[in-house]
Amino acid sequence: RRHRPRPEGAGGGCGSRVGLASSESGGSGFSLAAATLPERRRPGGGRPRYEVVRELGAEEVRWFYREDRKTWKPFIGYDSLRIELAYRALGPAGGPAEPQEGEAAAVEPVCVRSGLYEVDVASAESYPVYWNQTEKIPVMRGQWFIDGTWQPLEEEESNLIEQEHLNRFKGQQLQESFDMEVSKPVDGKEAIHSLKLSRNHVDWHSVDEVYLYSDATTSKIARTVTQKLGFSKASSSGTRLHRGYVEEATLEDKPPQTSHIVFVVHGIGQKMDQGRIIKNTAMMRDTARKIEEKYFSNLATHVEFLPVEWRSKLTLDGDTVDSITPDKVRGLRDMLNSSAMDIMYYTSPLYRDELVKGLQQELNRLYTLFCSRNPEFEEKGGKVSIVSHSLGCVITYDIMTGWNPVRLYEQLLQKEEEELEDRWMSYEEQRLLEELYVTKQRLKEIEERLHGLKASTISKPPVLKFKVENFFCMGSPLAVFLALRGIRPGNSGSQDHILPRTICNRLLNIFHPTDPVAYRLEPLILKHYSNISPVQIHWYNTANPLPYEHMKPSFLNPTKEPTSVPDGESVSTVPSPTTSPVMVRRHYGESITNIGKASILGAASIGKGLGGMLFSRFGRSSTTTPQTLEPGKDGAEGDDKKATTVGTPPLPHSSSGFLEPIVELEHRIDFELREGLVESRYWSAVTSHTAYWSSLDIALFLLTFMYKHDQEDPDKSNLDAI
Repeated sequence: RRHRPRPEGAGGGCGSRVGLASSESGGSGFSLAAATLPERRRPGGGRPRYEVVRELGAEEVRWFYREDRKTWKPFIGYDSLRIELAYRALGPAGGPAEPQEGEAAAVEPVCVRSGLYEVDVASAESYPVYWNQTEKIPVMRGQWFIDGTWQPLEEEESNLIEQEHLNRFKGQQLQESFDMEVSKPVDGKEAIHSLKLSRNHVDWHSVDEVYLYSDATTSKIARTVTQKLGFSKASSSGTRLHRGYVEEATLEDKPPQTSHIVFVVHGIGQKMDQGRIIKNTAMMRDTARKIEEKYFSNLATHVEFLPVEWRSKLTLDGDTVDSITPDKVRGLRDMLNSSAMDIMYYTSPLYRDELVKGLQQELNRLYTLFCSRNPEFEEKGGKVSIVSHSLGCVITYDIMTGWNPVRLYEQLLQKEEEELEDRWMSYEEQRLLEELYVTKQRLKEIEERLHGLKASTISKPPVLKFKVENFFCMGSPLAVFLALRGIRPGNSGSQDHILPRTICNRLLNIFHPTDPVAYRLEPLILKHYSNISPVQIHWYNTANPLPYEHMKPSFLNPTKEPTSVPDGESVSTVPSPTTSPVMVRRHYGESITNIGKASILGAASIGKGLGGMLFSRFGRSSTTTPQTLEPGKDGAEGDDKKATTVGTPPLPHSSSGFLEPIVELEHRIDFELREGLVESRYWSAVTSHTAYWSSLDIALFLLTFMYKHDQEDPDKSNLDAI
């Protein structure tokens, strides 16, 4: 067969680690295919076979890896072929050999699995590229395989069987037709050759019919009994073996190019469970792969997830906190020190900068490393998104915006000065104030000159080396931090109010309805969104879901809503048409207690009555009937909202009797996971904060936004982003 050249730039940043040209060097003995040997294929396709017994080609061998002591998993053909070439490069001329110490350094590691791991062929181990991992991942060269499962035999036994097979049958003709192999049973055939292993033995009934038998006492007894009953030795206790993998390894079987990388940032508790973010990211990556195969298989690119572990490298106070911790209930105290203490560290002016710098440096290190291994990523306009969890959302936000407490203090001082200027003061006070102002200006100029001289030693605001396309917050307390920093709702529906789009194109806040750590962001931009329910995230298996940009807002069910302004309330407190309407908001998640008091039908009837009150507040005419659930939404979503909504009156472009607010959000920010139908809300309040990583719903949600531009029709370019 003709040798296939390696596609340029394939393999997720593998570069040119193992050149395929070496496979054709003189006397190397491991060409990709024996061009002089005619080949045949099994009936119905499959791996090619050759007329005579010969050494296995590189494409017939398959390499495997094993994680967490589970079953062996095969590398894809592209990876396996390159590992095999590196393995054969270790051996002397004339064929494969065991790795030799003197030549081990000559072969560079082979990067595999979309460039996330490297394989050291000499030590038969694999290790991650972008993060640290204590346990090495063993790899194995498979030559002989078990029938049915296609799991490889252990390498030591496989090498012995292969050597014996070549010594006995090399150069012999194979069967004329594979039909004979299928139709002619092994029963009644005597073994033409046998090999004794340590705990097993192998019988060759023909060149293509090889069986493995256990030499354990119980297996021998079972074999004797079944043979006396008339069964053959092979059919009673033998395991059929196959030489060469079921699929040929080809360079075309390679991973797609990475067009989007996602940095996954952990929150608190990483010190308590080091390596947890690596496992969580692996779960998110695996679920994303399943979603990609199901919904985005037509795209030639894929999204890669990289864990960002920033906590373990920080020293902070050393062991001071541990030394002052009492011994009673030590386990509980240590758990709190390793988790909740991170929040206290971040609010401390002494350690806050260390946490920010640790995460910022790790993000830049990973991005630089990825680009160095994937030089075409930036050239082709690759995008970067960040998924942060819990406290990680706050630290990531502060890195992107450059926020620090000193700036807040300066703003407060400036506000005090403005208040002083507004009030009446004597001539002496005014003169002293002007003198103070001039002195401060002079001090500021001196400080700036000093900073210029010591620019190398002055810490500058953290800066990322990349533009963030999407910032996904999961179970985020960011809204609380922003509220405590003085952020208040405005009159603009732009995301720029809390995160400028010049810094990050899109901010999305994902949370489980019972997550006690998560808070909403939309009411910090426009106050009346506290009475508009978050967007419900689609179940991953929903047929034809409504696109998120077409989902219209729905009001939450306000409780104890007054139908009129109380007599004691000033008329000036009534919202004007130019401001966001102020409502007594329903505490979010209140249905936790309500669900036990009313059935679904009862809740629906309550909602109908409250709908009249809501309408009396917002309606233009008291004769109009409140709108019912929007027919465009799927039935499951409608049922889910019966207990928490009173219809879904559309805010934008409404033709109903509801008042259209003057200002609305440019893009929705708060997105809520759906609760399970049989889910205990009290129990989920405990578990929901860590339930995001393996959710297929979230995986589909993330990929929907990240693949949005790849799927958009050019004719629809005027549509808003999702």
